[in-house]
Amino acid sequence: MYIRHEIGRLGERACVEYLEQENNKIVTKNYRTRLGEIDIITRDLKSNELVFIEVKTRTNSEFGDPIDSIDKKKILNIYKSAQLYILKNKLENENIRLDIMEVFMYNMKVYRINHIKNIYWD
Repeated sequence: MYIRHEIGRLGERACVEYLEQENNKIVTKNYRTRLGEIDIITRDLKSNELVFIEVKTRTNSEFGDPIDSIDKKKILNIYKSAQLYILKNKLENENIRLDIMEVFMYNMKVYRINHIKNIYWD
């Protein structure tokens, strides 16, 4: 469990660095609600969107790509958590986006980040 948690933290840290290089301002990390957690909330300064990001990190492809572990229920929980964040912070008029970031690691080193923008939900 500890190693999996540490891998997740390394992946999130790598995503924060990547996002900052891509002209994003980190708003908060690990935002928790009763429905779960949003890994990263950022402001995309290019598009002026508030972005809610789920990070999935993998060290091998034994269970598929990182995105394969995200089902509709998880997306719905992220969406509902984002709604709670928006209401709590009075951001109803914001342009928002939901993204997924896949992090691929080998020997505890990040070798690739795949940023998937605009995940849609039903």
